[in-house]
Amino acid sequence: MHLARFPRVRLAHLPTPLEPLPRLSEELGLDLWIKRDDCTGLAGGGNKTRKLEFLLGDALEQGADTLVTQGAVQSNHVRQTAAAAASHGLACEIILEERTGSRAVDYVDNGNVLLDRLYGATIRRVQGGADMMAELETTADQVRARGGRPYVIPGGGSNAVGALGYVDCAREIVVQADELDLPIDRIVTATGSAGTHAGLVAGLAVMGADIPVLGVGVRAPKEKQEASVLKLARETAMLLGRPDAVTDAMVVADCDYVGAGYGLIDQGVVDALTLAARTDGILLDPVYTGKAMKGLIALTRTGRFEGETVVFLHTGGAQGLAGYQGELDAML
Repeated sequence: MHLARFPRVRLAHLPTPLEPLPRLSEELGLDLWIKRDDCTGLAGGGNKTRKLEFLLGDALEQGADTLVTQGAVQSNHVRQTAAAAASHGLACEIILEERTGSRAVDYVDNGNVLLDRLYGATIRRVQGGADMMAELETTADQVRARGGRPYVIPGGGSNAVGALGYVDCAREIVVQADELDLPIDRIVTATGSAGTHAGLVAGLAVMGADIPVLGVGVRAPKEKQEASVLKLARETAMLLGRPDAVTDAMVVADCDYVGAGYGLIDQGVVDALTLAARTDGILLDPVYTGKAMKGLIALTRTGRFEGETVVFLHTGGAQGLAGYQGELDAML
């Protein structure tokens, strides 16, 4: 696994810390650690920065002058892409899908959306359920028509190139754990567009690290989510020259904690946000890490992780909290 073979632009503050959560561990009755990928630095941090190191590297090698990407209105990926583009003098065209249907002023204009504008991205909004791949191509064609050179990044930065960022994170976790003499029984992460989950699975498989990864779903049903992660994990392993490294059994998603849908919060999510904040001072986000922590808490209380040392991957996103102020105020 030799990642120096791939074009890369250094954007992140790495390695991110691997830290114990003593008070939350005591509350839940397990040995819980946290991988702080909310501390990657770019645009306030988050998991997409690792992916963007390889995506931006590929874009610059291809001579692109414009990044084109998409996400939901409060997309963390879009925020970090806009910042990556600005930091390297590229234009950024983003498409925001009105996926939740919310018309609340804080959701539509605050949080990540405010930061998108601050970084100078051009924003186009489309209705929920739109064909986002087609929308990306429409925007890319518009950039070409005016003489630009677009580089299209899928939602979440989730393709095999982007997933290399989490191959690298898998390596980083194993190195840190070895330095700490910390035997990890399981990694828990939010799983949505699949790139983070798939990159971890592929990286651990190629290294032979034998650490299972549990993805807590934030959008799709279990069968669909696992199929998406498995496909991308295999594509990533193929890119690394190890196409047979990833097996079906390595991809596990629990999608019982999605709630009413993507980006829609409930009392369980707010309780998870509150518990993390008031035990170890950790800020989670409402869409990804809040739901992942909701799932981790519920599963722990059923005895699922009894006797295990678990690493929770914090993928960032606290910048989106301001987009949910009204809903959070009503539930806190």
